[in-house]
Amino acid sequence: MIVKLVHANLRQLNLLIKECSFVSEIRRACEVPSFFNSLPRKEQKEWVNELLSRTNYQETNVAICLLDTGVNIHHPLLQKATNPKFIQVENSSWSIEDREGHGTEMAGISLFNDFQNALETNEPINVFCKIESVKILPDYGQNPPELYGAITSQAVSLAEIKNPNSNRVICMAVTCKDDKSQKGEPSSWSAVLDSITSGSEENSVKRLFIISAGNVYPNEFINQEYPNVNLLYPVENPGQSWNAITVGAYCGKDILTEEELIKDGFQPLAKYGELSPYSSTSLSWDKKWAIKPDVLFDGGNLATNGKDFTESTDLSLITTSNDLMNRLFTTTHATSPAAAQAAYFAARIYSEYPNIWAETVRALMIHSAEWTEAMKKQFCQEDTKTKGRRILLKTCGYGIPNLSKAIQCLNNSVNLIIQGELQPYDKDGFKEMHIHTLPWPKEILRDLGDVDVTLKITLSYFIEPNPREVGWKDKYRYASCGLRFDINNSNENKEDFKKRINKSMRGDNPKEGSSGSDRWYLGSSNRDVGSIHSDFCKISAVQICECNLIAVYPVSGWWKTRTNLERYNKIIRYALVVSLSTPKIDVDFYTPIITQIQNATEITIGL
Repeated sequence: MIVKLVHANLRQLNLLIKECSFVSEIRRACEVPSFFNSLPRKEQKEWVNELLSRTNYQETNVAICLLDTGVNIHHPLLQKATNPKFIQVENSSWSIEDREGHGTEMAGISLFNDFQNALETNEPINVFCKIESVKILPDYGQNPPELYGAITSQAVSLAEIKNPNSNRVICMAVTCKDDKSQKGEPSSWSAVLDSITSGSEENSVKRLFIISAGNVYPNEFINQEYPNVNLLYPVENPGQSWNAITVGAYCGKDILTEEELIKDGFQPLAKYGELSPYSSTSLSWDKKWAIKPDVLFDGGNLATNGKDFTESTDLSLITTSNDLMNRLFTTTHATSPAAAQAAYFAARIYSEYPNIWAETVRALMIHSAEWTEAMKKQFCQEDTKTKGRRILLKTCGYGIPNLSKAIQCLNNSVNLIIQGELQPYDKDGFKEMHIHTLPWPKEILRDLGDVDVTLKITLSYFIEPNPREVGWKDKYRYASCGLRFDINNSNENKEDFKKRINKSMRGDNPKEGSSGSDRWYLGSSNRDVGSIHSDFCKISAVQICECNLIAVYPVSGWWKTRTNLERYNKIIRYALVVSLSTPKIDVDFYTPIITQIQNATEITIGL
């Protein structure tokens, strides 16, 4: 199917239908952001009132905490989602107002996700979360770089003291360039994020943290072509955090109607579904460091005439403005609104599953993500693990998350979620691994025969950063513990599987192919970095019948090697998401799996 935007009157449309037999549908084009942005304040107010009449602000325990420039809670669309006592400043000498506007822009997207769609639709809108804000940027000047981590940690503490019982998504779209992020190495700031999320300082309370990847700016393209600039521009500090969800951007806007730009020969730089020109990547990092960004959300696009590059209202996203005297709408772009959309996504998962772990929310977001065909065409022309797939992974992360896939199961596509705890080490070395038996509907799978079934596995956990910065240059010395997953081969019984996993643990880096890993799309050499690991493979239905054992096992970390700290007996939590799907729509995996789920077993094995 090909979709084209056309300018035509009624006579021309009738002629088009008459002369072209290939036209299957004609729809009114969506409005562009410049339409809403250019409206006088009085008309913007009418749109706001109409949206308010359709919006249900739910009573909820889910909150998105924005660490930013503050939030103007007097905006009509934000008032019912904010409580003044949860709007704070990290430094008491700063004003409470959002003078820059960035935090208010984040708030609008965090609440409504696709703000423009909320304006255009006639359907009821549900707001599933509240907004908290801790202002972390001064009204004038900048914070001292050596205090970035301390300010972030203090801001999180302020939010939790004021509202201790919230299911909280922490979202920060504040980053900076430095030498550490150039290489992907942990920094003091990114280590604070890892400490906050893992709860290493306070009774192991886990937290979900979302950080923007940092932006490529228009002037960067003057001497280098898109997307080569993005391949060279590294994710900014503290986006190299292992535990935080680092959010890049894809291009969700490629229609330009602004007359001044068109007159000067400008057109969109990227195509819909490609990597946004604003998005930074981790391709230049050493392959031992975490995959970043983790996921992509809409960050808009740049305009170019082949020589000049500029931001564009039409290629940006509509959101709430802090300047209420003059306007109620404004536009935003790049990885900041992408991070706000990720916060909305995580809040929706919390609203569906209030008792879910932070590690599991992260797992579901990444597990549901997919690359667009446009991304694959951009970066995966050489479709191998060591070339195209690695480039795709380190530029686009795991792709664009799908909310329906994250929170729902279909008959022919089911998610199994396992939340577990294990003790990876004792004083003598490795201690435990888990083997889970998966409740595959074997009769249905055998009936499908050679039909391909897609198996996808995502493992998520939070590491504690090494308290000594001297060890941060090595991934095994930085992380408290690493976990890995594997499944048994079709000709491998439980005892043989256990022996193979034991061997992998002792070797720490099994050779590709030793566990059938050639069948995985990314392979262990790509996925086994950081603290989240996701991969998929396509296997015939009859083969996967016997591949029903999945192991979660530890590899080395400083809990094991630094025995003098006596952390070797600590427990680590993990979330495991396993999905089974087939393109055949008349297949029901869901019902037989549900009937077996009571009998699904976990085996803890001492080593």
